[in-house]
Amino acid sequence: DVYYWECKGYTPLFPRILGHEASGIVESVGEGVNDLKPGDHVLPIFTGECKECRHCLSEESNNMCELLRINCDRGVMLADGKTRFSINGKPIYHFVGTSTFSQYTVVHVGQVAKISPTAPLDKVCPISCGICTGFGATVNVAKPKKGQTVAVFGLGAVGLAAAEGARVCGASRIIAVDVNPRRFEEAKRFGITEFVNPKDYDKPVQEVIVEMTGGGVD
Repeated sequence: DVYYWECKGYTPLFPRILGHEASGIVESVGEGVNDLKPGDHVLPIFTGECKECRHCLSEESNNMCELLRINCDRGVMLADGKTRFSINGKPIYHFVGTSTFSQYTVVHVGQVAKISPTAPLDKVCPISCGICTGFGATVNVAKPKKGQTVAVFGLGAVGLAAAEGARVCGASRIIAVDVNPRRFEEAKRFGITEFVNPKDYDKPVQEVIVEMTGGGVD
């Protein structure tokens, strides 16, 4: 969000409400929305799914929805090309279809995922982006098999989620690469078995991993 606030890599569009991670409760639904009802607990998803296009129906590319894939330049709703936010009669633009830095937001039905009402809303927010990004990259794309080895670069939220995905898949060695050694102990809870700090070596870290694994990770 800071990246787009600083207008790096896209056309500036202000005023707008940033934010792409959140959890919330549906207050109301629009005409034609049948999958959700007021009171449902949901996560906004900035890479939505219309569930009808060829990408949504594909097992390989369902994060590339032709209607709702991420678009940082669009600041309006798809139905009518208008915003749902305003101040003193002037429009405030949306951000990646979510605009979660607000008490209330308006999103396309394809950009929310219904979750269990027992899930603590103050804990599940990162699942709407960081957690599913890392976990999904491992489970749905890399698909390590039981007993294989995996390397994870960076132990932020996405990296830890990727490690957890590798653990769930049954990887036997999950090697973490990070320049902050304080993260290692916590990372063990997510399946990390070994830690490599590039600052401890005079050679490229990939060469270190090749030596550790006898040729490289799977």
